[in-house]
Amino acid sequence: MEDAKILIVGSGALGCEFLKNLALMGVCCSKEGKLTITDDDVIEKGNLNRQFLFRDWNIGQAKSTVAASVAGSINPNLHIEGLQNRASPETENVFDDAFWEGLDVVINALDNVAARMYMNMRCLYFQKPLLESGTLGAKCNTQMVIPHLTENYRASRDPPEKQAPRCTVHSFPHNIDHCLTWARSEFDGLLEKTPSEVNTFLANPSEYASSMKSAGDAQARDLLERVIECLDKDKCETFQDCITWARLKFDDYFSIRVKQLTFTFPEDAATSTGAPFWSAPKQFPRPLQFSVSDPSHLQFVMAGSILRAEAFGIPIPEWAKNPKKLADAVSRVLVPDFQPQKGVKIVTDEKATSLSAPPLTMLPSLMILSLSWMVVLRIFPQDSG
Repeated sequence: MEDAKILIVGSGALGCEFLKNLALMGVCCSKEGKLTITDDDVIEKGNLNRQFLFRDWNIGQAKSTVAASVAGSINPNLHIEGLQNRASPETENVFDDAFWEGLDVVINALDNVAARMYMNMRCLYFQKPLLESGTLGAKCNTQMVIPHLTENYRASRDPPEKQAPRCTVHSFPHNIDHCLTWARSEFDGLLEKTPSEVNTFLANPSEYASSMKSAGDAQARDLLERVIECLDKDKCETFQDCITWARLKFDDYFSIRVKQLTFTFPEDAATSTGAPFWSAPKQFPRPLQFSVSDPSHLQFVMAGSILRAEAFGIPIPEWAKNPKKLADAVSRVLVPDFQPQKGVKIVTDEKATSLSAPPLTMLPSLMILSLSWMVVLRIFPQDSG
């Protein structure tokens, strides 16, 4: 493999891994060997957490040239060239017939299907082996395409992805994917969708109210509730308000919801057939007791309060990341005692795709009226005296 001539298309997360591995293996290290990597993208700050060949001082530089340089420092004998060309029909004057004829192997490290299809077509035409790989969240796939021996990339499609039932994700998670899905959903809802919805309402309250009235469904109800909570119940004006919000969120997520769930379905609960309700894969949960001495608990409040402050445009004090001072601030938060509610509907049907919600009757009008008053009070605040 020292004499191999290899093309890597893409120098992102996968491309960095391939470069590091090939450099450590001594591939393309003879005078006849050559490794070419091409990518038309530049390094951004968001790349640094997974594209480990790059550093913060590389931000704004071409990915391929930086990656090639770092790979060369791993193995000085590596014969490598970094190009800044997108693999597409427009660059076939660069990757011409002579270039393709001279290759031994092609490695895809791409992030979109269109480019994969194009590279697959070129490899088929020139009869070149192709190593195809891809990642999506915690998932990954790899496929070796060998001329006249295996099927090509385009010959098959991935089966439709099975999504975990919503009741499993929210109330009965039993693997890390369920937990990640839940956390991502909550993050997007609290820190992206809700602020965006609030901004839409504040930009044009009357138009927003009309659209909600015409919608009249469970989704509209959920959006209205989120806006009201953000502007009224959960409104934050100081950083201490943000700390309170984050502390109560911890209690809501990891204590109140668990206590309500186990109140509704005790450990000895049985199904309609008499079987134990809490049987595999369901696991009986235990509520967490918040402690400022637990680093993970304090980090949750720290991250939540800072993100909430960013969303509301509230200045973040210098002591926000000081564990001792933050613990003192958290200790001042009053956390109400848990009171179990009877008759709470918790969905357990795995075939249900969404949590049931009561039909919208007068509720939208009442919510919209509340929102209108919020705007009035926001524009014409009452005298504190």
